[in-house]
Amino acid sequence: MRRTLVLSLLFVTFLALTRTASAADELPAADKAKTVELFRVPAYCEGVVFDHVGNGYVSWGKTITKFSLDGKNSVWAETGAPNGHKILADGTHLVCDASHHAVLHLSAYGKMLEHAAKEFDGKPLLGPNDLTLDTASGGFYFSDPGDSGRDKLIGRAHFVDKAGKVHLIDKGLAYPNGIVLTPDGKKLYLAESQLNRVLVYEVKGPGRVGERKLFADLPKHESGDYMQAQPDGMCLDAAGNLYVAHYGMKKVEVLSPDGKLIRQYDGGNVTTSNVAFGGPKHDQLFITGGIGKEAGEGGVFRIDLGAKGLVILPAMKK
Repeated sequence: MRRTLVLSLLFVTFLALTRTASAADELPAADKAKTVELFRVPAYCEGVVFDHVGNGYVSWGKTITKFSLDGKNSVWAETGAPNGHKILADGTHLVCDASHHAVLHLSAYGKMLEHAAKEFDGKPLLGPNDLTLDTASGGFYFSDPGDSGRDKLIGRAHFVDKAGKVHLIDKGLAYPNGIVLTPDGKKLYLAESQLNRVLVYEVKGPGRVGERKLFADLPKHESGDYMQAQPDGMCLDAAGNLYVAHYGMKKVEVLSPDGKLIRQYDGGNVTTSNVAFGGPKHDQLFITGGIGKEAGEGGVFRIDLGAKGLVILPAMKK
């Protein structure tokens, strides 16, 4: 009996190690992945996303800039304080904006429509930061940190159903930030910035999750300053690896589906803020953040990974 148990444990361990090795083998080594600058904007930027025809969008200051893969760019909209950004099947856009205490809904041309979410339990939202689509149900999840932190545990995460009702997913968080739903709709990842970790929730149905669990603690900054090591925006590749923009660490951390750190890529900037896959083959990783000692400028960077990213765009309605 004991021998059988030992063999079973060894087999499970072997499978786990094999999965992790396989996930890593599909990705280029850090020294083989060159981070190149695509273009700059006047201030720290984030919220990178791509539409159905391959145009990119990035948030900075009060502005959303639209760009092409060759770096040409122009102002697309001004909202106040745009951040996380996703595009719907009808070509309209959802944008988190803390200045409005809302998730905005914009037309395909950047015109403001009725807010997608603006209150919970009769009170204004704290300050939405990032979001992820639940295309199967027609809803979306978003983080709502406001001015929360490790000494002010008021951050929340919410779900908005297709009727527009806002539901509470979790509360008492130290600045919830990047948020990603797996394509099968069974797991929800959430970056808790000021505790330098990524959480995971089992999704039991649209807007219904199990208790929060630790998915991964991230590397700490050599100074020990927690403000210099904070997970920000996140995305998934087709193999299920999670890419985490690690603010202050100048890196993109790559976690396997088991939560193991398998790669660290150069973010190309000081305050690495967000990541998204794009390009003709959807195998280029785009990274945003601040440039320079004072992070006075923002920049969009690219790594030609070769590994295919997860396509998160819902099929466009005709």
